[in-house]
Amino acid sequence: QVQLVESGGGLVQPGGSLRLSCAGSGRLFSIFDMGWYRQGPGKQRELVAVITRFNMRNYADSVKGRFTISRDNAKNTVFLQMNSLEPEDTAVYYCNAALDATTYWGQGTQVTVSS
Repeated sequence: QVQLVESGGGLVQPGGSLRLSCAGSGRLFSIFDMGWYRQGPGKQRELVAVITRFNMRNYADSVKGRFTISRDNAKNTVFLQMNSLEPEDTAVYYCNAALDATTYWGQGTQVTVSS
């Protein structure tokens, strides 16, 4: 069982930055592929970024060059650095841990980009 707790969301102006954190429980954190998803108002949940257990990264086209995903296995934490934020990035951001057919989700953290 893995429990995930996100933090770092908030209100930011367009062009600003935020850093999201996702703290995971359990001793096997390092073997999970970790991802960030988001769900905007009236939209389906979508993948934002993923970092595999081998530290391979993949990003949605809409965030490439602006967002960076990283992980610190010693601290059971995955991060999402978000720069040059746009109003379209407004969403609830969810942390995900995946291993084969098993997935875990956090409760989400709200990010609002508005002037």
